[in-house]
Amino acid sequence: MSLFLLDGKDMISKEAAYEVIAKEMNFPEYFGKNLDALYDCLTDLGSEPVIVFVNTAILEENLGEYGQKILSCFRDAADEYEFTFREKR
Repeated sequence: MSLFLLDGKDMISKEAAYEVIAKEMNFPEYFGKNLDALYDCLTDLGSEPVIVFVNTAILEENLGEYGQKILSCFRDAADEYEFTFREKR
Protein backbone atom coordinates (compact mmCIF):
# COMPACT_ATOMS: atom_id res chain seq x y z
CA MET A 1 0.00 0.00 0.00
CA SER A 2 1.18 3.51 -0.84
CA LEU A 3 -0.05 6.55 1.10
CA PHE A 4 -0.12 9.97 -0.55
CA LEU A 5 -1.00 13.24 1.17
CA LEU A 6 -1.93 16.25 -0.97
CA ASP A 7 -2.58 19.73 0.42
CA GLY A 8 -4.80 22.11 -1.52
CA LYS A 9 -3.34 25.17 0.20
CA ASP A 10 -0.15 24.66 -1.82
CA MET A 11 -2.07 24.70 -5.10
CA ILE A 12 -2.37 28.39 -5.89
CA SER A 13 -2.46 27.96 -9.68
CA LYS A 14 -2.99 25.15 -12.21
CA GLU A 15 0.75 24.87 -12.69
CA ALA A 16 1.40 24.75 -8.94
CA ALA A 17 -1.34 22.14 -8.49
CA TYR A 18 0.21 19.82 -11.04
CA GLU A 19 3.70 20.38 -9.64
CA VAL A 20 2.56 19.49 -6.11
CA ILE A 21 0.61 16.46 -7.29
CA ALA A 22 3.45 15.18 -9.47
CA LYS A 23 6.04 15.63 -6.74
CA GLU A 24 4.02 14.14 -3.89
CA MET A 25 2.81 11.19 -5.96
CA ASN A 26 6.13 10.48 -7.66
CA PHE A 27 4.71 10.82 -11.16
CA PRO A 28 7.13 10.25 -14.04
CA GLU A 29 9.07 13.11 -15.65
CA TYR A 30 6.89 12.91 -18.75
CA PHE A 31 3.67 13.67 -16.78
CA GLY A 32 1.68 15.94 -19.10
CA LYS A 33 0.26 18.29 -16.42
CA ASN A 34 -3.34 18.20 -17.62
CA LEU A 35 -6.49 16.37 -16.54
CA ASP A 36 -6.10 13.50 -19.00
CA ALA A 37 -2.50 12.89 -17.94
CA LEU A 38 -3.53 13.10 -14.28
CA TYR A 39 -6.19 10.44 -14.78
CA ASP A 40 -3.74 8.21 -16.65
CA CYS A 41 -1.12 8.47 -13.89
CA LEU A 42 -3.71 7.85 -11.18
CA THR A 43 -4.87 4.69 -12.90
CA ASP A 44 -1.28 3.43 -13.18
CA LEU A 45 -0.51 3.68 -9.45
CA GLY A 46 -1.14 0.02 -8.64
CA SER A 47 -0.54 -1.45 -5.16
CA GLU A 48 -3.83 -0.15 -3.75
CA PRO A 49 -2.92 3.47 -3.07
CA VAL A 50 -4.51 5.58 -0.37
CA ILE A 51 -4.77 9.23 -1.33
CA VAL A 52 -5.72 11.84 1.26
CA PHE A 53 -6.40 15.32 -0.13
CA VAL A 54 -6.69 18.02 2.56
CA ASN A 55 -7.78 21.66 2.24
CA THR A 56 -9.87 20.95 -0.83
CA ALA A 57 -11.95 24.07 -0.13
CA ILE A 58 -8.79 26.17 -0.53
CA LEU A 59 -8.00 24.42 -3.81
CA GLU A 60 -11.49 25.22 -5.07
CA GLU A 61 -11.18 28.80 -3.83
CA ASN A 62 -7.86 29.25 -5.65
CA LEU A 63 -8.73 27.49 -8.89
CA GLY A 64 -12.52 27.67 -9.00
CA GLU A 65 -14.10 25.29 -11.48
CA TYR A 66 -10.72 23.86 -12.47
CA GLY A 67 -10.07 22.87 -8.84
CA GLN A 68 -13.37 21.00 -8.91
CA LYS A 69 -12.27 19.24 -12.11
CA ILE A 70 -9.02 18.11 -10.47
CA LEU A 71 -10.95 16.65 -7.54
CA SER A 72 -13.43 14.98 -9.91
CA CYS A 73 -10.51 13.38 -11.71
CA PHE A 74 -9.34 11.83 -8.42
CA ARG A 75 -12.88 10.69 -7.57
CA ASP A 76 -13.48 9.17 -11.00
CA ALA A 77 -10.17 7.29 -10.98
CA ALA A 78 -10.81 6.02 -7.45
CA ASP A 79 -14.28 4.80 -8.41
CA GLU A 80 -13.08 3.12 -11.58
CA TYR A 81 -9.93 1.54 -10.17
CA GLU A 82 -11.16 1.01 -6.61
CA PHE A 83 -8.43 2.75 -4.66
CA THR A 84 -8.98 4.79 -1.51
CA PHE A 85 -9.48 8.53 -1.93
CA ARG A 86 -10.38 10.77 1.01
CA GLU A 87 -11.10 14.50 0.96
CA LYS A 88 -10.98 16.94 3.83
CA ARG A 89 -12.27 20.42 3.22
